[in-house]
Amino acid sequence: MASLVTTVRTTRSFQHLCACAVRTLTTSAMPSPTDEGKEIIVNYLDGKDNGIAVLGLNRPAARNSLGKILISQFNEALDSIRQNSKLRVLIVRSLIPKVFCAGADLRERYKMDNSEVNRFVSTLRDLMSKVEALPTPVISAIDGFALGGGLELALATDIRVASAEAKMGLIETSLAIIPGAGGTQRLPRVIGLAKAKQLIYTARILNGEQAMEIGLVNEVVSQNTVGDAAYQMALSIAREILPNGPIGVRMAKVAISTGMEVSQEDGMQIEKQCYSKIVETKDRIEGLAAFAAKRVPVYQGV
Repeated sequence: MASLVTTVRTTRSFQHLCACAVRTLTTSAMPSPTDEGKEIIVNYLDGKDNGIAVLGLNRPAARNSLGKILISQFNEALDSIRQNSKLRVLIVRSLIPKVFCAGADLRERYKMDNSEVNRFVSTLRDLMSKVEALPTPVISAIDGFALGGGLELALATDIRVASAEAKMGLIETSLAIIPGAGGTQRLPRVIGLAKAKQLIYTARILNGEQAMEIGLVNEVVSQNTVGDAAYQMALSIAREILPNGPIGVRMAKVAISTGMEVSQEDGMQIEKQCYSKIVETKDRIEGLAAFAAKRVPVYQGV
């Protein structure tokens, strides 16, 4: 019965992700002039970077800690981002120097009763799952501290880039709690079970180089004078993704993410279904035509 339930849930999740990957909707790509006072600011890049969006954490007084307002605005931003059919890559970064995200807002949490804490952590967990389920690739740029919920946010992204000076850790056990926004589940999948247990049990904090050594981040770069070295690397990776077929990239994300949750045999079936959804696309024909003509393909996401 448990196996059947898992299969049903996985199938539903797979179908939902596939639908998100191929649907075509539109939304405004211009940030509002009133964004300056917001805790979440979304900027849609243009020119050669058209198709890249940057979601910036902007809560300087609390080091981007995950409070109620920030989480609410984050959810709203994700809803809008999901509707943008032109979006091909999302970068999550901090707009505050030397900090990515300091984790949950413990001052807010201290004032909550037990039931409020459970609801808040559930909301935070749902937010991270929402980030993970975005149909487009998501890259986190970790310039500075990413602790507790901050690292859990980064773990929900597809690709993580950090500055060498960044500080990362799931430090919840030092506060007599556990990671509650997906950290206990995602960290082992990224770095392996034994290493994840050690980091969580000890509440150890790693710098960028150490995180790179254990596979926690994809790239590590030395910090520059501007303080946005990880963001610049994330932007470079996004530019590598940008020219590729958007439906192909999205379906690759579905195949990889969903396939990791099931057996290899079931994963092969998921890959087969994902591939079948690409066969009828105009982009696939454009790719073949461009190859034959020895020219750069122009993909439209259809």
